[in-house]
Amino acid sequence: ECSLVAVVAGTKSEDVVAVLQRIDEKSRYAVKEVTLDLSDSMRKIVRTAFPKANRVIDRFHIQKLACDAVQELRIKHRWDAIQQANEEMEEAKQKNEDYVPYRYANGDTRRELLIRSRYLLFKSADKWTERQKQRAAILFEEYPDVKKAYGLCHSLRMIFSRNTIKDAARLAMARWYYKVEEAGMHSFNVIAATFYEHYDEILNFYNHRSSNAMAESFNAKIKLFRANLRGVADKRFFLFRIAKLYAYPH
Repeated sequence: ECSLVAVVAGTKSEDVVAVLQRIDEKSRYAVKEVTLDLSDSMRKIVRTAFPKANRVIDRFHIQKLACDAVQELRIKHRWDAIQQANEEMEEAKQKNEDYVPYRYANGDTRRELLIRSRYLLFKSADKWTERQKQRAAILFEEYPDVKKAYGLCHSLRMIFSRNTIKDAARLAMARWYYKVEEAGMHSFNVIAATFYEHYDEILNFYNHRSSNAMAESFNAKIKLFRANLRGVADKRFFLFRIAKLYAYPH
């Protein structure tokens, strides 16, 4: 095994392919597997530069789509709650009364419930604190569509966590598609259609359970390092510092 780190200016597939093709053909053809996201340009890069490699859609990019759909639904309800609160305040003002918002059993107003539910919707229910369990119960009772969306997201997460072979995952994914169709939620129907287009590449995860989590982590470190520096003036020195800090084992 070997590792290669290359920094390419821009994200155009043609530019990246041109850099990768500097690697000799024998080495590129020896690459057996590449993990990537759902980007069409990335697929083009891999298909052109590493034609013999199996393409594996990274599981975390798939799960993120489902999580984003849940959060979008929560945010939609949040804006509705803000509008409702504004209307109630205006009504109280017209009646020359003090505005007293309704509070749930846990002390949250409707707006607070939707704001504070953000993080619990990212986690499995078995990892919720007691306070989060109480908040989730109220949230799901008030917003059944959020409960349904959270269930679909969690089911997708479990497909990757529990299944160990491709055939079992294929069956589980088919069942998930059926749940999505039955739920009739537009955002998840769009996600399911996207998955269907990349079906084989998603299931290739079960060949070796490969992930590009290390690359994503490295990318996050670079972004944080750049942010701490308030931008980069000298690119060559920046790359030198990145190599010294992260590229070599300590």
